[in-house]
Amino acid sequence: MKLTRLAVALGTVVAAVATALASPPGAQAAAGDGTPTDPNIRFVGRWDTRDSGAYVPGWAGAYLTTGFTGTTVKLKQRNAIDLYYSIDGRPDVYLQNVRGTVNLTSTPLSAGNHTLRVSYRVVAGSYHGDAVFQGLVLDSGARTLPAQPARGMIEFVGDSITVGTTTSKNALTAYGWLVGEQLGLDHMQVAEGGACLVSTADGCVGLDRRFVKVSAADGAVDHNFARYQADVVVINLGTNDAGHGVSTTQFQDSYAGLLRTIRSKYPKAAILALQTFRSRFVPQTQAAVQTVNNAGDRNVFFVPTDGWVPSDGLSDSVHPNDAGHRAITAKLAPIVAAHLAPPTTPSPTPTPTPSASPSRTPTPTPSATPSATPSGQVGACAVHYSVTNQWPGGFQSEVRVTNTATSTLNGWALGWRFSDGQQISQGWNGTFTQTGAAVTVTNPTWSPALAPGASVTAGFTGTLNGANSTPASFTLNGAACAVT
Repeated sequence: MKLTRLAVALGTVVAAVATALASPPGAQAAAGDGTPTDPNIRFVGRWDTRDSGAYVPGWAGAYLTTGFTGTTVKLKQRNAIDLYYSIDGRPDVYLQNVRGTVNLTSTPLSAGNHTLRVSYRVVAGSYHGDAVFQGLVLDSGARTLPAQPARGMIEFVGDSITVGTTTSKNALTAYGWLVGEQLGLDHMQVAEGGACLVSTADGCVGLDRRFVKVSAADGAVDHNFARYQADVVVINLGTNDAGHGVSTTQFQDSYAGLLRTIRSKYPKAAILALQTFRSRFVPQTQAAVQTVNNAGDRNVFFVPTDGWVPSDGLSDSVHPNDAGHRAITAKLAPIVAAHLAPPTTPSPTPTPTPSASPSRTPTPTPSATPSATPSGQVGACAVHYSVTNQWPGGFQSEVRVTNTATSTLNGWALGWRFSDGQQISQGWNGTFTQTGAAVTVTNPTWSPALAPGASVTAGFTGTLNGANSTPASFTLNGAACAVT
C-alpha cells in the first residue's frame, strides 16, 4: 500500500514538472521579461487578460505603462493596429496600420532607464484594428522596470463625447484623459460611440447593463473589479437615449440602477453625475441622484454643466472639439480633485495654512475663523453667489470670489452666514467648515494663491428645510467684500 501511494505521488510530481516544461513562453512570466504577464507592466483600465500571451484592451482609453532599460523597445502586435506611444513622457507618437514586431525607437535612446506608455487608437469607442498586446522586445540583457504607480483612479462613463469623437487624437484629447493626466491619476473611459444609458430594443448599447463588462462587445465577459478600485466615477449619459424612444421614467429608473451598480463595485468612490452638455434628461438625472442620496448614499452628486462648452468649442452640433474638451477639463478637474481622498501623509508646508487638511464632509470647528491669517492685501474683493440647482430638501450652489486688490493673496478664507439653517454636505475647489450658521471656505491645497484680478469658484451641495435665502454679506480674510 505504501509503495502504491509513493508511486502515485511520484507520478504526480513528474506530471507537474512535465507540464511546466511544456508551458508556452510567458505563461509563467518573470518580472522584467516584457511578456503580457510581466508584473512590471501596468495595464490601466479594462483589459481582457484571459490569454496570458495576448492581452486585449476593452472600452476606450485603456493603456499600458512600464519602465525599461537599454536603448531600444519594440512592441509585439498580432495584426494591424493604429496606436499612440510615448517614451520618457514625450509627446505621443501616432503609428498607423502597424503589425508584428513594431520598432518604437528607430533612433536608439541613450543607455539608461526609460518609461513607455502605449494606447491603441479608438474610433467611436471601437479599437481601430487588432488591439492585441503580445509583449515587448528589448535589447539583449535589458529588462522592464516597475511602472510608476498613480495616486488614484478615475473612470469616465459615457458615449462618443466621452470617447473624444471628432477630436484630434480621440480618447487622448477627450476630457476624461485630460482630467486624469492633469491630476496625476490613472484614468479609463468606459464609453462607446452612440451609447445610451438604457439598453434599448433597437440595439443601442446600454451602459446600465454593459458597465460591468470588460468591453462593449456582445458576449463580453465581466470585468474583474478586483484589479483596481476607482476613487471617482464621472457619468455623462443621456445624449442618445431620446433618439431611441427611452421614456423619462425608464431613464430615471435606469440611472438610479446604474448608480447602485457602480456603488456595489466601488464602495468608496465619489460618483459625479454630469448634466449632459445638451441638457437632456436633466430632471431625471437629478432625481436619480436624489433617490440614492435619500437611500443613504451621500457620496453621489449631480454636477450642472451650463456654460462649460464655449461657442467655439464644438466640431458639430453635439461633439466638443479639442478646445471644447480643454474647456470641460478646466471646469471638471477641480471638482474631481475636491472629491479625492486627501493623501495619508501630506507634505509639510513652509507657512501656516488657513485651515485644516481638506476632507470630503465638512466638520465642525471651534471657530469659523482660520487659525492662521493668510498674507496679502485685504478688503478689496467681490463675491457672486448663485444657487445652481435645488430640489426638495437640498440644493447646489457656487460662490465666486475675485481679488480686486493690487497684491496676491497667499492663502485666502471666504466667510458668510446662512440665515435659514442651511447645512453644507459636500464642497469642492476649496476646504469647507461650518459652525452653526457660519461658513468658511479656504483655498484648495493645490492652488493657495489668488492673484490680483483673478477669480476662483467653489461649489457645494447642502441641505435645507424650507427657505434658501442668499447670504447677505461675505468676508475675505476677515474684510468685507462687495456682493455682485
